[in-house]
Amino acid sequence: MPDWKLPFKVYIYACLEGLGAALHQTQIIKEQRVEGPIFFISRQIKPTEASYGASQMECLFLVWALEKLHYYLDGTVFDVITDCNTVKSLLNMKTPNRNMLRWQISIQEYGGNMIICHKSGNIHKNSDGLSR
Repeated sequence: MPDWKLPFKVYIYACLEGLGAALHQTQIIKEQRVEGPIFFISRQIKPTEASYGASQMECLFLVWALEKLHYYLDGTVFDVITDCNTVKSLLNMKTPNRNMLRWQISIQEYGGNMIICHKSGNIHKNSDGLSR
C-alpha cells in the first residue's frame, strides 16, 4: 500500500515495441528504507506513434504515464526517472513542435511537484521489461 505522505518515483522507458512505467515508493520497513513497486503499467506502440523519434516517444510516454498514474500523483511530490534528456527539458522548450507543445501543456499541472531526473538506461530494469 502506498503511504500518501511519502514521495513517489516514476520510472519510465520507451522502446520500439512498447512503453513501460513503474511507480515506486521508498518506505520505512523495520527501521530500514526500502524502495518497492506500487504499480506497473505498459502498452504497445500504436501504428501512428511508430514514426516518432526517441525523444518524442519518451515525452509521449511521460504524458501517458502521468495520465494513467494521476490518482497516485495528483497533489504529491514525485520524481520521474528517465534515460532520455529531452524529457527533462520538455517543460522548458522554447520552440516545441505541435505534439511537444500539447504534451508540455498537459504536464504543467504537475510542474511544481514533479522533478525529472536523467539516469542511464541500465537502471530501468523493471520498466524496461514492461516495455518489451
